[in-house]
Amino acid sequence: MKLPALLAAAVLALAACSDSPKPPASAAATTEAAPPSAETLELGRRIYNFRCYFCHGYSGNAQTLASSYLEPRPRDFTAITPQQLPRERMLESIRHGRPGTAMKSFSDILQPNEIEAVADFIRQEFMVSKARNTAYHTRENGWANHEQYSAAFPFATGKIKLDTPPEQLTSEQRAGRRLFMSSCVSCHDRGKVTNEGTPWDSRPLSYPRMGFAPGDWPPKDVDAITSATPYHLHDRIPKIADLTSLEKRGETLFQKNCAFCHAADGTARNWIGSFLEPHPRDLTAPEFMRNMTRARLAGVIRDGLPGTSMPAWKSVLNDADIQALTAYISRAFHPVADDAMRAAPEQR
Repeated sequence: MKLPALLAAAVLALAACSDSPKPPASAAATTEAAPPSAETLELGRRIYNFRCYFCHGYSGNAQTLASSYLEPRPRDFTAITPQQLPRERMLESIRHGRPGTAMKSFSDILQPNEIEAVADFIRQEFMVSKARNTAYHTRENGWANHEQYSAAFPFATGKIKLDTPPEQLTSEQRAGRRLFMSSCVSCHDRGKVTNEGTPWDSRPLSYPRMGFAPGDWPPKDVDAITSATPYHLHDRIPKIADLTSLEKRGETLFQKNCAFCHAADGTARNWIGSFLEPHPRDLTAPEFMRNMTRARLAGVIRDGLPGTSMPAWKSVLNDADIQALTAYISRAFHPVADDAMRAAPEQR
């Protein structure tokens, strides 16, 4: 089981990846002839940066890691004109989603005027102006000094191909490539490559790692807490002695795949877990886990939970994998009963 295949199922749920307070309401532009007002444009930008960037990219070009796994890929708004995607059709897609794609309905998340604002922002910013949205990497969003990532910028933009042989890179460029793969790849696309494939082997992070000084690689203190990393406490893998072979297999599966939403410690209090609507389950919570059974847990993993961010894994994981996951969850986070009759009636 390769990481892209496993992660693909998880990222399908991330189109609504924010639990942040909704921006204040604002009137949205209603015609194509007149550009949206500055107020509407900024409202739309804030909504886009909360809810749309993960799949469609910061600048609307769909150059994201999630996009590279999804089929069909999310829309590249910079490659089309407003005439090619009429406004009403776009509003309909935001309201009701697009069946057969990762685009979900936002009618239960955004107000009607907010839907119009984000649509008009996308149309003006990316389709008309072809502008580069630079509002996300700000101090308020956790990037107190985004320039300290500058060595990684050529790999994020594709100026330097990610699979360039190391001997052809300078020492600074090699450090930039390592930095890109450890800190940027979770939200950015893997960049341009000479040969298609998966040119990295790393556990995806759900927060921007800032615990290093400029030019310092590897970081002297990878656990340093900054304004960007309060979530990293929940991305620490529990240290458990004497795991069985089945539990070790479950640990590998969980930490490479489930931890992206549920956090390494099972609490779902990491960055992505905190932003998803509804939140992923806290697998350590007694009020939820005390009535859980292995049969029910296996069923949820296999078939997913409709109306939530939990996808079905039955086309990715086999029965042995799911058994290993339930064994690890029971050992690492909260004991899970073997007897299916232990489940509360309302939870069966």
